[in-house]
Amino acid sequence: MKTVTDLAELDALYGTPGRTALDKVVTRLTPAYRAWIAASRFCILSTAGPDGIDASPRGDDGPVVRILDDRTLWLPDWRGNNRLDSLRNIVRDGRASLMFFAPGSGNVVRVNGTAAVTVDAAATATFGHEGRHPRSVIVIEIAEAYFQCAKAIMRAELWSGAHVAVPSAGDFLRERIDGFDAAAYDSGYPAEARTRLW
Repeated sequence: MKTVTDLAELDALYGTPGRTALDKVVTRLTPAYRAWIAASRFCILSTAGPDGIDASPRGDDGPVVRILDDRTLWLPDWRGNNRLDSLRNIVRDGRASLMFFAPGSGNVVRVNGTAAVTVDAAATATFGHEGRHPRSVIVIEIAEAYFQCAKAIMRAELWSGAHVAVPSAGDFLRERIDGFDAAAYDSGYPAEARTRLW
């Protein structure tokens, strides 16, 4: 298999990016980027660390992040599986990227920058759901933000409403654990998870 091994070869293969691809980049949130991010209830947090990379889905019942100012976002770390892959990477490396999605929109908004994990009560206390608060808040300092074109979402028809048959979480676990009751896990998970969303 032939692989591309240097940047000159890559640039020759693809050519020069269009002007709009470069001009869309901002180093602080403009009113349009603020409005878009404030409307997003779901994002992917990507991090890198000495043990590898991680991409983690993050979602909320309102805005997924809080916009602190034009260069700073707060992302509450609500309950998950306690693997802490993203948090471990942030503590050891700090590079982070967020990809914000909004149902029905073909665009994705991306923020690249650095992240830190805070347990400061002034930060965690600002998030609450039925008396619960996140254990920590991820503070993202924005280096750049830009929208990504809609072609990938258009190709995938992501918001078409179509549902495809895929293996369930129980199916994945049954492959790894002898005798695992996938059907019981899958049928009980939605109700059990609702008690641990926050």
